[in-house]
Amino acid sequence: MKLMIQIPCYNEAETLTVALNDLPKQIDGIDEIEILIIDDGSKDDTVKVARAWGVNHIVSFTRNKGLSKGFMAGLDACLRNGADIIVNTDADNQYCGQDIEKLVAPILRHEADIVIGERPIDDIEHFSPLKKKLQRFGSYIVRKASRTDVADAPSGFRAYSREAAMSVNVINNYTYTLETIVQAGNSRMAVRSVPIRTNPELRESRLIKSVSGYVKRSMVTILRSFMMYNPLKFFGAAGSALFGLGFLLGLRFLVYYLQGSGAGHIQSLILTSILLLMGVLTWVVGLLADITAANRKILEDIQFRVRKLDYLEDGTAKKADPKA
Repeated sequence: MKLMIQIPCYNEAETLTVALNDLPKQIDGIDEIEILIIDDGSKDDTVKVARAWGVNHIVSFTRNKGLSKGFMAGLDACLRNGADIIVNTDADNQYCGQDIEKLVAPILRHEADIVIGERPIDDIEHFSPLKKKLQRFGSYIVRKASRTDVADAPSGFRAYSREAAMSVNVINNYTYTLETIVQAGNSRMAVRSVPIRTNPELRESRLIKSVSGYVKRSMVTILRSFMMYNPLKFFGAAGSALFGLGFLLGLRFLVYYLQGSGAGHIQSLILTSILLLMGVLTWVVGLLADITAANRKILEDIQFRVRKLDYLEDGTAKKADPKA
């Protein structure tokens, strides 16, 4: 059983060594542990520090592409190098490296496909009261959208089985954390949470530059993911709201008409017609989107099978040629 720990990095020369030193050297049930660094266009000595420490693999971008691209590139490299379990953690040592054993345990017991570390949000000193409330609210929304019981949706400390990693797709360019949970939940993957510890803050978050900006982008990501995996439910609800409002206005106009004063409420009749038409059109859009979603599921299944063959061939080549 091979575990690969991937660490996305962007100008992390000052904190990377601390994070690497905190990683476990041995875990029960794991035969081999390798570390992979994703250098997301760093301008400092991140790569030099990683090489000096002795990391096993480095994936480098010539320019910064963002957390989502780095995460997906890391998964691809880990799978090509034969990883059975992939753990993602941060280069700022936010998460306690020794808790990786807790993350991989449910996968080793075949109880989960994805395991997400649940931070003690209320006990993290550098989180403001507002941020703590937003973290809890955001996780609640993700649980509803994904139909999972994930307690800490924004947590980047997580483990993937090999098959789960091959199934992951990230569309947005901001962060992978929320979208992958919605995808996993709607794909009926087994997603679990385990309590983990955190370390003192070494630097400010680069992802959350402002609370309002983070909330806005996170809500857009959740909404977009929900629309992608549940289009009929989303557009059906929107269409029903529009049609229902139009129906109520129509009843109002009918009451006035029967009372003999309908001539003064022609505007309501026009608005009723518009809302009813918008409701029906929204239902039609939902049906078309549902058909598109069905095709997407077929394409995802094809993509999974292609990836499986691709990584199998790549792994076979590496075993045949140890220098590869």
